[in-house]
Amino acid sequence: MVRFLARRLALALGILLTLSAFMYFMLDLAMDPLWDLRTSTSPNKAELIQNRINQLGLDLPWWERYWIWLRHFVSGDFGLAWTTQQRVNEMLPGAIATSVQLVFAATMIAILLGVVVGVVSALRQYTTFDYSITFVSFVLYALPVFWVAVLLKQFLAIGLNNFLNDPSVSWPAVILFAIVAGLFWAGAIGGDLRKKLMIFGISGVVTFGALAYLLTSDWLVNPRIGYVGVAVIGLAWAVAVTVVFAGINNRRALYSALTTAVVGVVAHYAVQWLFYYVPGSWTLMLILLLVAIGCGAGIGWLFGGPDRAVSMRGGALVALMMAVLTFVDRVMQGWSLYFNSNVIKGRPIATIGSETPGLGGDFWITQLDRFTHLLLPTIALVLISFASYTRYQRGSMLEVLNQEYIRTARAKGLTERVTIVRHALRNALLPLASVVPVDIISLIGGAVITETIFGWNGMGKMFVTSLRQSEPDPVMAYVMITGALAMVANLVADFLYALLDPRIRVNA
Repeated sequence: MVRFLARRLALALGILLTLSAFMYFMLDLAMDPLWDLRTSTSPNKAELIQNRINQLGLDLPWWERYWIWLRHFVSGDFGLAWTTQQRVNEMLPGAIATSVQLVFAATMIAILLGVVVGVVSALRQYTTFDYSITFVSFVLYALPVFWVAVLLKQFLAIGLNNFLNDPSVSWPAVILFAIVAGLFWAGAIGGDLRKKLMIFGISGVVTFGALAYLLTSDWLVNPRIGYVGVAVIGLAWAVAVTVVFAGINNRRALYSALTTAVVGVVAHYAVQWLFYYVPGSWTLMLILLLVAIGCGAGIGWLFGGPDRAVSMRGGALVALMMAVLTFVDRVMQGWSLYFNSNVIKGRPIATIGSETPGLGGDFWITQLDRFTHLLLPTIALVLISFASYTRYQRGSMLEVLNQEYIRTARAKGLTERVTIVRHALRNALLPLASVVPVDIISLIGGAVITETIFGWNGMGKMFVTSLRQSEPDPVMAYVMITGALAMVANLVADFLYALLDPRIRVNA
């Protein structure tokens, strides 16, 4: 193991060194730090050019400048953005934090949705639902992100802001959305024609009723989940978690999940009182989240059952959902104040930047402002990434379903839920172990096009701006950091794959 790790690290360092030399040489060919002075009409043009040559060492061969840069980089000095005279070491923390903030939520949502939809699509192979998901996935995968971003700005930002200022109900659109929702759930759940029609009718009516209530009441003016909403969603989530992970016949797991949901509703009231007297902070949110998950797991442990771990896992998942609902509900309570502020002026869906300048406000208003700025770029990234995860998970799941041990499990009389969740799904998720770590760690690299279009000053925007201004030091810092993280991610993926699959061993 030690020899394997040492060999991989030595190989990674060699690749990074070669990459850095090649990139520095390419940047030297592509960049012209004197471009703005060559067309200058200043009377001391020659003197300005010579001063910049001396400042940037342009009179030295590229390999000498590369060696100087490498010595400074190894010592922890990442260089200078010469146009602004800002140290790269000062630029990186803010850029990295912005990129992670932007891409993290999109990546997590895309992974979860992609895995779930991919698994369901594989289980409904060669059905209308499967063909529809395949068609949508290929369309989304083929769309360029800059075009999606422009459409989102035009129709979601501008259109939604106009709608919020003058809400009006379009009943044909509501009916169409209810029909689409009914078709989706009928195809996803499957069954015979009678069952599909029943699911279509129930889901369509529920969707129509929910949309009609939201659009005809004052919910858009004063949105919130409320105690009733938290209770309904929590209890429904408890049943869904039990059905998927334990089976509805596991009464202990069902009772622990439902009990956790009820406790979550009571805690929702208590936490709202706490938020009124204690200033909000992410530290407090993290503590409350850990307490909630611990309480959910504890309730599952107390109920026990045929498999105590299943009850604990169900309780923890329900507690996680209740904590998220409580947080979202508290954030939504500041909507009216945020929407009518002198800075927002009734147009809350932002298209540029990561925050509203001069907004002010407490922790909850700040989070609401951050969410409105995250909405469009997150949707753009999710739409593109979701397609690839869906196709990848569908193919992996189909391959597992055709294995002999799946047919053996069914022949032994195991229920379809146990066969899919405990045998097929676990093995179908193994290939993701080589993909997800790379995607998560590469978050620091940012989303170059998305950050540029939406004006987020992250790593991607820093990379593009530095290229445009012929600044090699920030570009080299970006290349080295993202390259090093990519290699670390691949190493983590190898170890994770070996840990999850006992058939694979790391060779020394």
